[in-house]
Amino acid sequence: MQGLAAGGTTLRQRLCALALAAALPVALASCSSGLNGMSYRLGQPLANQGDSPAGAFLAGRFAQSQNDPTVAAHYLLEALAADPENVELLQRSLQALADDGKLAEAETVARQLLRFDPDAALAALLVAEQDARDGHWSEARDQVAKLPRRGLNAVMVPLITAWSYMGEDRVDEALAALEPLRRSAAYEPLRLFHSALINDLADRRAAASRDYQALSGNTMRLALRSVEAATAFYRRTGQADKAQDLLRRYALDHPETAAILSDTQRGRVVNSAKAGLAEAYFSGAVTLRQSEANDLALIFGHMALALQPDLPSCQAMVADLLQDMGRLGEANAIFAKIQPTAAAYPTARLRIALNLDSMGDTDGAVAELKRLAQIPAVKLDALSTLGDILRSHHRWIEAASAYSQAIALFPAPERNQWSFYYSRGIAYERAGQWPLAEADLLKALDLMPDEPHVLNYLGYSWIDKGMHLERAQRMIEKAVEQLPNDGDIVDSLGWAYYRTGHYAKAVATLQKAVELHPEEATINHHLGDALWATGRHEEARYQWQRALVFKPDADEKAVLEQELAHGGTLPAPLKAGKTDD
Repeated sequence: MQGLAAGGTTLRQRLCALALAAALPVALASCSSGLNGMSYRLGQPLANQGDSPAGAFLAGRFAQSQNDPTVAAHYLLEALAADPENVELLQRSLQALADDGKLAEAETVARQLLRFDPDAALAALLVAEQDARDGHWSEARDQVAKLPRRGLNAVMVPLITAWSYMGEDRVDEALAALEPLRRSAAYEPLRLFHSALINDLADRRAAASRDYQALSGNTMRLALRSVEAATAFYRRTGQADKAQDLLRRYALDHPETAAILSDTQRGRVVNSAKAGLAEAYFSGAVTLRQSEANDLALIFGHMALALQPDLPSCQAMVADLLQDMGRLGEANAIFAKIQPTAAAYPTARLRIALNLDSMGDTDGAVAELKRLAQIPAVKLDALSTLGDILRSHHRWIEAASAYSQAIALFPAPERNQWSFYYSRGIAYERAGQWPLAEADLLKALDLMPDEPHVLNYLGYSWIDKGMHLERAQRMIEKAVEQLPNDGDIVDSLGWAYYRTGHYAKAVATLQKAVELHPEEATINHHLGDALWATGRHEEARYQWQRALVFKPDADEKAVLEQELAHGGTLPAPLKAGKTDD
């Protein structure tokens, strides 16, 4: 079967790279839970679920399971009003409010929760953030001082304590507060990073330089945020050679993320104690995300942005988390706040376009991508993404035009162009312009020999058109050798066997394809045709009925209905002829 996937840009990888910070091996499980088996629409309260405190509680839990904190908070607060000392309700209400970014309301619930559970870490960290935001540094310090030093607390307590001292201009106490992090080698990069920020903010340049030097020794494990801070410090303090050396070494180990680093930033990444504390909460957010505790990572991200709203790396991470949760409108609202001067800006705008398309606003997505295509730094990605979106909506000629513009950006042919020729070839083939499609697919193979998706698409197309049968079958077999668990490619091989009259082999191969990709209409359809050809008519009808369940396009649906009504047909097997190589 011909797939529509194409190679090209890796937007998710590059955006996620913007959210990297010092890695810590701390796992914290997400505390969300859910109820199954109920239909639900995001943002809409459940009918008749809030008629009693118990009903409100269940509705709130279910809304949390559906990643809808707004509705969850509505119902959980309703239940909490009837039972204000219920610790579980307090915990769930706190999480829902904080997840929704309503930190002021969450703080009220957090203070209530701490009355009954002084060890409630999330509540204490939230209250500490609010106290610090209000300039009440000693109160923030006191909040976390009570927490047991385990799990993420072992990291967050020293960081919050250190920055609370910096809020009072007590530099030595701030540095001393970081000392507990020395107990674990895994925490040392984080200690050095925050020590460097503190020394830099205090104008202790020699100490900051030593910290950055120690931090940047192992670039393989170095966080992107640390590179940003160190290179900016070096440029600002007349050590441009060190900045360039660090960028060079980092690029060798992290070529994908190094491309988004600014080579001109000179200002401090932290200009105040609040900004430093934001970095601490952001570090916690990244740690939680690495532990796949995404609900809590989002909350920590919200707390970081409450302290430092224009922290692009954190904005990118929060938006990415929201997108992963299906909260696309909220994600776009955060992406839109990233300033044009930030390295994350172009990729954030690309993600906005993708989300607009996912939300049904394809015209808005196309307009955004055409605007982005005017920016040289992101022009290639914008055109590639534009082509992909147009192709997904069967706007074949427009898609081909976008890919043509992308190809024209390359001064000379190179391997990286293969995906654009492949994608344009698909668009031309679907538009019925086979000579142009064939030329592009052959060009893609010339640039990337034996690429399995190109082998599959071109081989399938030739088989379908009765062309180059032997070569086409060899190409598909080679694709299957490389990707034996790709149902679409295995389907192509089965269809090749069917079209050339090898029906038993076709059935066996297509059965494997269905096992690999059971909910694909075309693969089930093909298996039905092969079964019919071997005389297994009842099984064939069953597969055709299954194919209809999986929503084929209009043309294929019509063929399936015809076959179910009147039986299948058995086309004459294709034979190798003069067009074979």
